[in-house]
Amino acid sequence: MAAKTKFRGSFTALVTPFKNGALDEAAFRSLVNWQISEGTSGLVPVGTTGESPTLSHDEHKKVVEWCIAEAKGRVPVIAGAGSNSTKEAIELSQHAEKAGADAVLIVTPYYNKPTQEGMYQHFKAINDAIGIPIIIYNIPPRSVIDMSVDTMKRLWELKNIAGVKDATASMVRVSQQRAAMGEDFNQLSGEDATIIGYMAHGGHGCISVTSNVAPRLCSEFHAAWQKGDTKTALAIHDKLMPLHNNLFIESNPAPIKYAMSLLGKLDETLRLPMVPVSEPTRVAVKSAMVHAGLIN
Repeated sequence: MAAKTKFRGSFTALVTPFKNGALDEAAFRSLVNWQISEGTSGLVPVGTTGESPTLSHDEHKKVVEWCIAEAKGRVPVIAGAGSNSTKEAIELSQHAEKAGADAVLIVTPYYNKPTQEGMYQHFKAINDAIGIPIIIYNIPPRSVIDMSVDTMKRLWELKNIAGVKDATASMVRVSQQRAAMGEDFNQLSGEDATIIGYMAHGGHGCISVTSNVAPRLCSEFHAAWQKGDTKTALAIHDKLMPLHNNLFIESNPAPIKYAMSLLGKLDETLRLPMVPVSEPTRVAVKSAMVHAGLIN
């Protein structure tokens, strides 16, 4: 029987703060506590938003460990552990399990462009190497490949495959996946801007970029939705929509780090090849934050 996860609501795809070229542990731990105090349902360290491509393996593991240690079991932690090398993904997943993560987030292998069978074997190898749930991260805009519903259904038969972070932005896909795998297949959106449609099609929550800077509003959106208060959910969605859009004018996580620097949560520092956002994007992000009531 496949693993079951009941992840619901707003999960934050955490940024990784840097200072003087190194990880900023104090800022990161402070972010974890702030997120939890603001009502965030769960935390996802070292995904794309956490600049995982430019972290060393040691840094990656430290961030996972800090997140789990600081969360202290108050909310679930889904540790980013994906790679386009199956061996590397297994190593990172085994570390996350040992560190105490509740689940791992595994991206479809980017750049290599494996076939559907290659993707199946990649995820099966990780499944066979660990004992905690796996959330498939399907993000064709970044990985180029798109995992089919049929492949997902095959994987769902394995013991640790529990759900998907769906960044296809396709509402049709949510319904197709629910029809193929059933309600127990944990469907989390990876696209903030389409979240209200995603939930309407039967989604369970969101692994969010916006919630880095607006954790309370994102949490309130999901709380309203779960109560069936669609009017309030839509009002919050409208409040957040400019942020959902403007945080992606330039490549994530540059805009969200700028937004968080406006709140004094961290330095805007990024690692190359990521660079700080341009002036027009700063204006757009700032305007969206005013619209959301996060700054004056």
